[in-house]
Parts: sequence; structure tokens; C-alpha cells
Amino acid sequence: MEKDLGLEKLLVLFLVLISISYSEQLQSSQVQGLLRIRRLLNYPTALNSWNNDTDFCKIEPTSTVTVVCYEESITQLHIIGIKGGSPLPKNFSVGSFFTALVKLPSLKVLRLVSLGLWGRLPGKLSRLSALEILDLNSNYFHSGIPKTISSLTDLQTLLLDGNRLTGRIPDGLGSLSVLAVLSMKNNSLDGPLPDTLRDMKNLRILSLSRNNFSGDVPDLSSLGNLQVLELEDNSFGPKFPQVGSKIESIALRNNKFTASIPEKVQSYYQLEHFDISSNRFMGPFPPSLLSFPSITYLNVAGNKLTGMLFEDNPCNAALDFVDLSANLLTGTLPSCLLSSSRNRIVHFSNNCLATGDRTQHPFSFCRNEALAVGVLPHHQRQKPASKVVLALIICGSITGGGILVCLTILIVKSFLAKKAAQKTQSRFISEDASSSYTSKLYTDARYITQAMKLGALSLPSYRTFSLEELEVATNNFDTETFMGEMSNGQMYRGQMRDGLNVTIRCLIMKRSNTTQNFMHHIELISKLRYCHLVSALGHCFECYLDDSSVSRIFLVFEYVPNGTLRSWISDRHGRQKLTWTQRIAAATGVAKGLQFLHNGIVPGIFSNNLKITDIMLDQNLVAKISSYNLPILSENVGKEYCHTFPAGYKEREKYEEKLDVYDFGVILLEIITGRQINTRNDILVLHNKLQVSIMGNEASRRNVVDPAIRSSCSDESLKTMIEICCRCLYEDPVGRPSMEDVLWNLQFAAQVQDEWRDDSSSSYGSPISPLQPSGQLVIQ
Repeated sequence: MEKDLGLEKLLVLFLVLISISYSEQLQSSQVQGLLRIRRLLNYPTALNSWNNDTDFCKIEPTSTVTVVCYEESITQLHIIGIKGGSPLPKNFSVGSFFTALVKLPSLKVLRLVSLGLWGRLPGKLSRLSALEILDLNSNYFHSGIPKTISSLTDLQTLLLDGNRLTGRIPDGLGSLSVLAVLSMKNNSLDGPLPDTLRDMKNLRILSLSRNNFSGDVPDLSSLGNLQVLELEDNSFGPKFPQVGSKIESIALRNNKFTASIPEKVQSYYQLEHFDISSNRFMGPFPPSLLSFPSITYLNVAGNKLTGMLFEDNPCNAALDFVDLSANLLTGTLPSCLLSSSRNRIVHFSNNCLATGDRTQHPFSFCRNEALAVGVLPHHQRQKPASKVVLALIICGSITGGGILVCLTILIVKSFLAKKAAQKTQSRFISEDASSSYTSKLYTDARYITQAMKLGALSLPSYRTFSLEELEVATNNFDTETFMGEMSNGQMYRGQMRDGLNVTIRCLIMKRSNTTQNFMHHIELISKLRYCHLVSALGHCFECYLDDSSVSRIFLVFEYVPNGTLRSWISDRHGRQKLTWTQRIAAATGVAKGLQFLHNGIVPGIFSNNLKITDIMLDQNLVAKISSYNLPILSENVGKEYCHTFPAGYKEREKYEEKLDVYDFGVILLEIITGRQINTRNDILVLHNKLQVSIMGNEASRRNVVDPAIRSSCSDESLKTMIEICCRCLYEDPVGRPSMEDVLWNLQFAAQVQDEWRDDSSSSYGSPISPLQPSGQLVIQ
């Protein structure tokens, strides 16, 4: 029997060595690929430190070179050169270069900017099938965009600015259903845009300025997430592009648009930047553009816009730049544009405004020009008072009773109009503000990476919810749906109309916060999707009517039905307890979730202050982390126990991972002992017992574990778990293991436990779904 056990141990060790050897082989292949890239780039100074002995996964990131690894694979490569540099030598082979890149098959983020790369973009680019962000800005690539690029189905950001690309955009690009950012500025692309662009439902930024495109822009109104449309310096026209109501920036300068500004533009309440200058737009200029709630930049210069401005036209206080020059506007310049209380730039020359200076044409000039293009300018503005006077004059010709009827009708109509205006304003603040996204997404493209696809999830796409949807889901936040209280809000359980069960966190905000303050965090939350995280499904903003600041944020998460890990481990009034195999699996899931937060996204999320009550179990008892360190979710409460650091320990940020390792050790302590840990003293007492048991025999170790699993765990598995738990709880953070080390030990403990095969004979059975074998738990 002892001989058989010895052979089993040797077999386990052999399998581990093979795994390590295979990982090293993979790493060696990728190292050779990186060294070849260095050689093909003509040995740039920034890559001087690269050689066969370089540990690329531990290279300190710089502004020019960054390499990111995850689970023995390179997932991100950033190499940034000097902007405006010369092309690489004539012997450079773009085919060989991309052949070397294909040696890095796990790449999710590839940024090769200003490196002098030249040649035709090769079709083999499609072999980098895991790509989510591709940035080849400021190089010398020429010819057309390869059709095979449409096979990069995970691509979310495509940046090809500042190259020499020609030809048309391939129709197949529309099949990139998750693409959020498409930018091809400063090239020589031509022809009409493909109609398939309307199929890119997740597109948020479309930037095609300074090319040779022509024709009408396809109908983009179905792109409900589109925020930025940049089409300057092309030959688009004649019709104004159709976009959705969430648009924030429209830039159409220097094209061939000749139509009028559609009325729908006046419903773009989130519009911040509007530039239609240097076209031939005609028809009335909508003065309401000046007072849009978010408008900061307005340029309509160089068109044939008509209409009369008035001194009392309102302006948005945040409006920084206005250019009305070279149109056919009449009337008086609004006094709000002349206010000296704000450093605002205003241009209005070459109109027919009554300003008393020589920069304006006579009124007859604008009238004649408007008639020449078939548009009659407005001579006067119809004020509500004028309507009343007109009504009284008409009514004056009939009986006094008729006058009374007319006045009654006018008063009722005026009252209804005010009510409608108030309703419209309220709806804008509660719904439109909640769906606001900022163009900061473009500059923070690193957050668009969906490394969360490392775990297959069947979740609906992240979206904005309306407050009405959440009220219906919770029966108007009925007390029966209330799940718990946080320091800054409440948590509710709800069911959407499609039957989806959700958890809704209601966070109460300070009056000083606007939607813009939170979008950086919302964007990050929307990308945190992984099999061992409770994933976000969407959000909703509720704003104050007076200043549009955020009053409450509702965060909608997936509903995890099986409660907290504590309720399966140490809750005396809880349900049936987990077996030893299931506990190892749960601990492994938590460790993988933490590893994802640290390394699976950029930048990583650390210092998560994780507790066992933050770990939820789904219908398959898969562990999911429900709380991570995001400022928007911070509860601002004191910890029940604190981390200690040795004297003189100043570089805390450098060891943030080790804070999470400590918290994981506390969770592991409760998993092993089955005793609730609520204070610092609880940790010290139980940690000391585990340390003593390591030095003792098997009986001493079994004496400290939860009695519920005492007879169903192998001693080697138990000892491995106790040892890694004690290491996680070292007072000195430097001595604590890495999450990779923790995971390796957990997986080894699971492996030797599986070999022992005594778990299945436990009299406690398995509380998992009857669809799964007893004593087993899904480990993802």
C-alpha cells in the first residue's frame, strides 16, 4: 500500500514537471517572437534591454514599452516610437513582422505606434484572433484594408490613424459586432461608407476625418450607443447624417452638405461639440443650440443659415466657443454671448446682425442671398404676447362672450404648454442623463479590453436601464425585495420583464457629483465580466432637477442565487455544509477571481478588502466575488480588522497584491476551520492553532479543521491548504505568496484529494445540483 502511494506521488510530481516544462516551452516560443520583433524593428533604443534572459512578464512598464502577461502568455504588447519618425529601411518585411507577431497568439492588446512600419497590411493579421484592441496609428501602411480583418470578432478598438491607406472600407467590417471605437483619420480612403456600419450596435466612436470619402452617410440612428461622429475634411453630402439621441460630438466641417439642419438635432440633449462649419447648409439656424444643457463648442461658420437672433436668446453657461460667422443671420446678437463674466470666444462677422460695426452686411444682402438659395429669412419672432394680441384683435370683432372663450382657450393652452415643458425637462434629467457616456472612452481605450472573455459567460450585454424598468423589476422598490443596507445605500432583488433575476445596488451620491464624474468608473465596471466575479449588467443615473447633479446611482448586477460562502461553511443556521473537495474548489474560484482583478485588466484592481461574506455561490456552487475596490462602490466603513506593516514600510502600493493575499488567507482560515472570523483576535487565535498543527502529526491537523469534513479529507491535501493559509497570513507582506503561488498550491491540494478518493464516501453527501455527480464541484 505504501509503495502504491509512493508511485502515485511520483506520478503527480511528473505531471507537474511536464506542466511546468510545457509552460516554459510556450514562454520560450513567445520570447523568440519578441526578439525577432526587436530585430525587424531595426533594434530600437527602447528595446535594448531585450535578450534571451529577459523575463518579459516582469519588465517595468514605461511610456514607450509595456508587456503584460496572464497565465504564462503575453496578452498585451505596447511599443510607442517617436511621432513623425522616418519609415523603416527598405529591407523591412511587413510579412515577416506579422509572422513574428503571430507567435504571440494570446495577444488581446496590440499597440504599435509611430514605429515607421510600412507596407500593405497583411491578411495574416486575422490569425491574432484574440485581439480586442489594435492600434497601428502613425505608421506608413499603404494600400487597402484587408478583408480578413472582419474575422477578428473580439475586436473592440481599431485605430489606424495617420497612415497611407487607400481604397474603401470593407463591407465585412460591419460584422465586428462588439467594436466600440473605429478611427481611421488622416489617410486616403475613399468611396461611400458601407451600409453595414449600421450593424455595429456597440459602436461609440466613429472617426474618419481627413480622407476622401464621399456620398451620403449611412443611416446610423440604429446605433444607440454612438457618442462621437467625426467626419471632417471629406466630401460627404448632401444630407445631414442621421444619428441616435445619445450623440455627444458631431464634427462635419469642410464637406459638401447642402441640406438644412434637421429638427431632430434639437433633441440631442447630450450634445457637447457641434461643428458643421465650411459646408453649404441652408435653412433656419436653431437658436436653441446655444442653450443645450451640455453644449461647450458650437461652430456653424461658412454656411447659408438664416434666421433672426434676439438679445434675450439664452446660452448655456458652459459654452466656451461660438462661431456664427459667414451666414445669413439677422437681428441682434444675444447678450449672453457678449457677457464678460466668462472667458468665452465668440465670432459673428459677415452676417447681417445689428451690431453697429463694419463686419456686418446690410439686411438687404442676407435677404437677397436667402432668396437666391430659395430660403426666406425670418423678419420677426412670434412671441407668445404677440399671439395674445392677435387673438384679442380677432376676437374684438365679435361678442364679449367670444372674447372670453378665446382668452380661456389661450390660458388653458399656455398652462398645458408649461406642463409639457416641465414634463420634458424632468424626463431628460432622469433618463437621458442616466445614459450619458463621455468621449473620454476614446482616450481611455485600455479599458475597452474584454479580458473577461477568458471565462465563457452567458450574460446579456451591458446597457443603461431606465428608472422605470428598475421600479417595475422591484415592484417600486417594495420592502419584500430589500436585501440589505450599506453605508451609502441599499440593495434590492428584482426581476426584469424578460424574466432575468438581478441584484440592484442603490448608491446615494453627494450633490457635487455630475454624471461625467462617474463615467470613468462605469466604463470599468461594464468590462468586469469573468466567471468568478459577480458581473455588472448595467446602470441608471437619477439626477436632481435643478442642477443635473447625480442624486442616486443604480448598479444592476447578475443575481447569484445560493447565498454567501459563509452560509455554506460556518453559519450555524445555514444550509448543508460544503464537502472538502467543494471547499477547495470555492477557494480556487476566489483565487482565480483575485488573479483576474490583478492581471486580467489594465490597470489592475488591488486592495479589495475582501471578506467571506463578499463571496457568492451560483446555482452550480461556483464562487463569485461580489465586491471589488472601485471608488464608486466604496462603502467608506472601517475594517473589522486591519493589516499591519513592519516599521519603515513605505512602498505600500508596490505590495497591494499582498493585501488581497492576506484577506484571502482570512477567508481560507474560515473555510478550513469552519469557524466564523469577525475580529483581529479571531484571526490570531486560529492562525496560531494552524501553525502548531503543521509541526504536529495528522491527528493534530484533523483536530483543528471543521468537524463536518474532518474524516473526508486527505492529510496531504489538508496540510497543503493549512500551509498556504498560514503563509498568506504572514505579518510581513513581503513574505506572503503571490496569487500564482496560491493557485498552484490549491490546485495541487485538489489533485491529491482527488487521488485519495475518500470524499465521495462522506456521509454528508453533496448539496449541489442533482445534475452533477455527488462530491464534485465545477472548477472554472
